Amino acid sequence: MVSERSDGPIPLAVKILVAGGFGVGKTTLVSAVSEIRPLQTEEVLTNVGRDIDDVNGVESKRTTTVAMDFGRISINDDIVLYLFGTPGQDRFWFLWDELALGALGAVVLADTRRLTDCFPSVDYFERRKTPFLVAVNCFDGVQKHSADAIAKALDLDTDVPVVLCDARDRRSVKDVLIALVEHVMTLKRVPA
Repeated sequence: MVSERSDGPIPLAVKILVAGGFGVGKTTLVSAVSEIRPLQTEEVLTNVGRDIDDVNGVESKRTTTVAMDFGRISINDDIVLYLFGTPGQDRFWFLWDELALGALGAVVLADTRRLTDCFPSVDYFERRKTPFLVAVNCFDGVQKHSADAIAKALDLDTDVPVVLCDARDRRSVKDVLIALVEHVMTLKRVPA
């Protein structure tokens, strides 16, 4: 549904969450696709934080999101997606409930090197009954596992899509967002 204003139609605003474990690429994903300069709440990791946050597998990580990332992308003239990247560390999960308010759906970004890190995100959206898909970030551009194998490893319901992506690549991220919107539309369809 598009409303009218004096200078033309107002596009439908859609809120999407981007969640996942620490260091999985959420900030990178939002930055890759945002048509505006993304808002980022990145802070330098300190030695104290390294003692709290599990950096195994992401030892070269130097910064972390402490509140959220925010970006925007216009799918077409009628739909604008507002992306809210959640912080990955469990000490910041108290922010998730506020960020999730009004969200149409979520992308759970996964890294197969640390697949168990996305379990809390999957559990969170299942409990809230928020539609989501799992996007596997292929960091090195190589698919190491099939989408079916990942879905099985995560014990996902059969209706939860698993897609492969490169969080650095705008086209790849756009395809993930389109897949999520299509997934939500499928779930929301009312039988005739």
